[in-house]
Amino acid sequence: MSDVLDRLAELLEQRKSADPQSSYVAKLYAKGLDAILKKVGEEAAETIIAAKDGDAEQIIYETADLWFHSLVMLAHAGLGPQDVLKELARREGLSGLEEKASRPVE
Repeated sequence: MSDVLDRLAELLEQRKSADPQSSYVAKLYAKGLDAILKKVGEEAAETIIAAKDGDAEQIIYETADLWFHSLVMLAHAGLGPQDVLKELARREGLSGLEEKASRPVE
């Protein structure tokens, strides 16, 4: 399934140079990081509401929107899904408490 993420990441990268009048993603990029982050926040809230309502179809739909906009955010920052997958692989086998304790103190 990560090949789907890779293909989507490639498409999102291509959209950086697309005409904002012809591409939703290009329009988001043109509006800047605040607009992208606003969409991530909106989609996160909609995902939470769908989960609270317990509607499986809506949970899947809203999570797909959240992941999509998160990928746009990553691409804006010059990152991709493989960066996140690499971090998840690093955490694999660690307890959540152990992983959190290993982070640098902020």
